[in-house]
Amino acid sequence: MEVHAITATPRAGAESMFLPFLAMFASIYLVGFFIVFRGWGPRHRAEAASCFTSLFHGTPAALLALRAVLSRHRAAGGSLPALLAAPNAAADDLVLDFSTAYFAVDLAHYLLFLPGEALFVAHHLATLYVLATCRHAAGAGAGPLLPLEVLAEATSAAQNVWTLAGMRRRDSPLAARVHAALSPPFYAAYTAARAALGPAWFVRMVRFFYESDGGGGRVPAWAWASWTVVIGAGIAVSILWVGNLWLAYFRERKESKQLRSSKQQ
Repeated sequence: MEVHAITATPRAGAESMFLPFLAMFASIYLVGFFIVFRGWGPRHRAEAASCFTSLFHGTPAALLALRAVLSRHRAAGGSLPALLAAPNAAADDLVLDFSTAYFAVDLAHYLLFLPGEALFVAHHLATLYVLATCRHAAGAGAGPLLPLEVLAEATSAAQNVWTLAGMRRRDSPLAARVHAALSPPFYAAYTAARAALGPAWFVRMVRFFYESDGGGGRVPAWAWASWTVVIGAGIAVSILWVGNLWLAYFRERKESKQLRSSKQQ
């Protein structure tokens, strides 16, 4: 695969936005924990504050990543190899700093309040590894990675509202109705993004890295190989998670129909 170089815009002296974003997400979490959800139970209070923080990350991250992807596409002139092989630009680094700060705060949340949630802790550590190595160690690779972030965060807002409603559905009829109404469209959107489009782009990304030797050597082999393992495992877990949700959904529908049928007899 031939890789055409793109001249990167000089970014000498570009400052990292990680610390300002870290302070912002930490403040949002504290507002959620101590003010917005102060009346909720201890466990749900912490989880709700995490969802509240995620609402300020997911959609903005998807839009920032999409802006960076479109900017790269214009610079590459439609050449996919050039699009994927270019070094990280300022717009890419902004997204990486933004998401690294969010996942650092949310990881602290899990370690402090929910240390037994090993799967989420592992997910956040793996995500931070990919973001940090792309931003600081490799200085390249955002081109293939950011489309995955767009897909991953596209359903974030719906997931957080669905999760918050699910926490309160036993105590609130409104929350129960919101959770029930959101479930099928959220599951469908998540399946499309995480179980169809995401894996398709992942295969294309891995093929590009393999055939071009990491974009002409721009992305070190250890970086793209480890990203392949980490992201591939994350995609597999996402597919398993949404698959279990669909199974539970159809099982509940079947049980509900059987209950209504038995009452009519």
